[in-house]
Amino acid sequence: MTKNNLTNLVNFFFETGSLRKVVRAHRQTLLSDDLSDNIASHSFRVTIIGYFLAQLEKADANKVLTMCLFHDLAETRSGDQNWVNKKYVKVFENEIQKDQISNLPNKNELNQIITEYQERKTLESKLAKDADLLDQILLLREYAWQGNKEAEDWLKGQEQRKRMYTSTAKKLATEAFKQKPSDWWANLWTAKRR
Repeated sequence: MTKNNLTNLVNFFFETGSLRKVVRAHRQTLLSDDLSDNIASHSFRVTIIGYFLAQLEKADANKVLTMCLFHDLAETRSGDQNWVNKKYVKVFENEIQKDQISNLPNKNELNQIITEYQERKTLESKLAKDADLLDQILLLREYAWQGNKEAEDWLKGQEQRKRMYTSTAKKLATEAFKQKPSDWWANLWTAKRR
């Protein structure tokens, strides 16, 4: 690996780290000021979800994981836009992604995977998008549980669930509607120390 390749990779790592500072645009329309909700935290849970969807659907997990990790990377340069913003703002996402990976050692592989994700023709790309939508449902459930009426309204229409591709993702979404966000720790807490 050349000095130039090392420099380019480290630059890319710093850019990727800036996703922690990119707030999600739905904060405006959800009337939420949740500073823990950023593109990096979103991408992390999307990747976890994508892994399990790939396993359950017997898909190429590495490809799904890569798609999940890179699905919002362009937002380091464009920011995130909510559905109102998207009506008025043109983002040249393909140009951003091309520029972002142009100096990376595996740019051809990454470009192919990113393009596959955007086209949504393969099982892996559909699972990655389902993971993205499932994360949004989980987040909305968390906000609704805290009393956010706007999140409750978004959930009523179940728009994210309607846009899902796979039955596995739809089943997980249905389960997410049934559970409380705190159910995961309900049987773990104790007042006694070990």
